[in-house]
Amino acid sequence: MASVFSKRLCCSSDFSRASNPEELDKLLETLLGFTDVSSGSLDSSLDRLLESRSCDWEKNQMIEKSLRLGLVLQEAARKCERKRASLHNSMTWPLPPDLSVNVFSMLDTQSLCHVAATCRMFNECAIDPLCYTNIDLTSVVPKVNNGVVSLMTKRAGKYLQSLKLGILSAPAVPVGNLGSKSYPVNIPVDASCLSWNDKRSRQGKESCVLTRSCLMCLKVDNGKVGALLRQLHLYNIERMDSSAFCAAISSCPSLLDLESVGLHVELGQVLEAVSTNCHLIERLFFESSKTGRDDTLKPLTCTDLVNGCPKLTSLALRGFKLQDSKVRVLVKGLRQLKSIDISTSYAVTGTFLRSLGNASIGPFLEVLSLRDCMHLREVEVTRFLSAIVSGDCKFLRYLDISNKEGLALEEDWYDRCYTPSIPISRVMEQRPEICLLAEFPLEGSSLVVDQSNDGEVNDDMNFPSQSSGPVSTSDGSSFTSTSESNYNSDIGSGTEDSLDAGYAVYDESSDEVELLLV
Repeated sequence: MASVFSKRLCCSSDFSRASNPEELDKLLETLLGFTDVSSGSLDSSLDRLLESRSCDWEKNQMIEKSLRLGLVLQEAARKCERKRASLHNSMTWPLPPDLSVNVFSMLDTQSLCHVAATCRMFNECAIDPLCYTNIDLTSVVPKVNNGVVSLMTKRAGKYLQSLKLGILSAPAVPVGNLGSKSYPVNIPVDASCLSWNDKRSRQGKESCVLTRSCLMCLKVDNGKVGALLRQLHLYNIERMDSSAFCAAISSCPSLLDLESVGLHVELGQVLEAVSTNCHLIERLFFESSKTGRDDTLKPLTCTDLVNGCPKLTSLALRGFKLQDSKVRVLVKGLRQLKSIDISTSYAVTGTFLRSLGNASIGPFLEVLSLRDCMHLREVEVTRFLSAIVSGDCKFLRYLDISNKEGLALEEDWYDRCYTPSIPISRVMEQRPEICLLAEFPLEGSSLVVDQSNDGEVNDDMNFPSQSSGPVSTSDGSSFTSTSESNYNSDIGSGTEDSLDAGYAVYDESSDEVELLLV
């Protein structure tokens, strides 16, 4: 027993001496020199050493030390392998670090995460803040959570310029070929047809869900992260609410482009936050998640938006319950407005179009979309087309008056007509530079209103949303009427125009890859 104990002391003493770098190198070199040692030989040697120990505790300790030594040696070998690979990459990679950062900054966010996980050299370049100026974490199925958003924005820091989050169902579709300009129409996911449980089944796991606090990262360091943000696009984030959205907007004074599709936020509250904090905004795109039910936009808010955001050139308010008086305030006051899209607005009758004949109102308007505005009246459309033929709206290049249910007659909106009185061909002859979409059902198609749905819209039809040039399909389209019971809630809504008179116009990269993989 004493001899065994003395041997252990001797081994401990030898190990201490081997801890010296030179001694350790020699010991390791000797160990690695046994290249022809088989697994059976090592098993036999370890068995003999275990048999030389007198108690189970010592034997267990020897086994644990052997396992620990093997793991340490394996990890050291892997580190050396990575270092050599990185050295090889740095020697063969033709670009210096600054140019590598410039190249990586051009990649999409998911590709950038893959690059960061490739090797140490790429990782050091791929985590540079300049690579994260434009962060796009949108996808068809949920793949990221708040932690990923926070990590990405933290890397970007004060260099963050663009942030896109949420679930997409289809890419943007360009509408019309208008010379050098392209006017996109965004097609959001049909979130209304899915229950929350269905959406959770699509998401797969709770760790891939964005919540209302996903934009809190913009307020980090007293708002330094969001201070220079130019573009913010959010799509179908179920748990986002008005207060969290407005709090995020308040940290983005440099915002130029704001897009919201399918969020459960109130339009009036959001536009108040925009007019108060985002005075440089140039583009606003909002599509309601509660089609036809959001009536929170007040005339006074429209006036505040006009006064607070004078640089607006593109405005889209789709699926909201807008009256003509509110649209008129916006069109009159926003002097630089070039594009306005109020498609699927449930209360617009078209009386605001009378103001567009005045050269001082909407003088630079290039795009006007009134697609599927259920209360849009034929008489107002005809009057506007006549003004266009006469030479009004000289900058207009794109006009969409299509309606899958036809245009409303002035006497009763239940009665529909399927083409304006003025021939479309005449408009095209007089103004050939305009891309005019006028898609209507066949003559005689009937409007069917299903009262049993209690306000729910049943719309399974897909209609063309683009044209390669000026077209008129009023006598060639073949559309079947669908249930639109929500429209029934605002019959005669155009009578509110008198409201307008009272308002004056004033090393974590591997985690990211796992989350971002399809």
